[in-house]
Amino acid sequence: MAANVGQLTTDELREIIGSVVEEKLKEILGDPDDGLNLTAAVEERLTKQKHEVANGERGADLDSVVNQMKLA
Repeated sequence: MAANVGQLTTDELREIIGSVVEEKLKEILGDPDDGLNLTAAVEERLTKQKHEVANGERGADLDSVVNQMKLA
């Protein structure tokens, strides 16, 4: 990476700024779910989904879901 800000590309500067903003927001807001417990059903569903994704399975594409739910 460049030695000073004047030598950074626009993309490098955006990446740095984005990282700093994200870090600050996490610091200020914290994790709103910290300390909350998942129900057994939700935990089971997330675990199943994690295994499916690891095995290369994917859910329905966005357009199908939008049409199915009549959102468009």
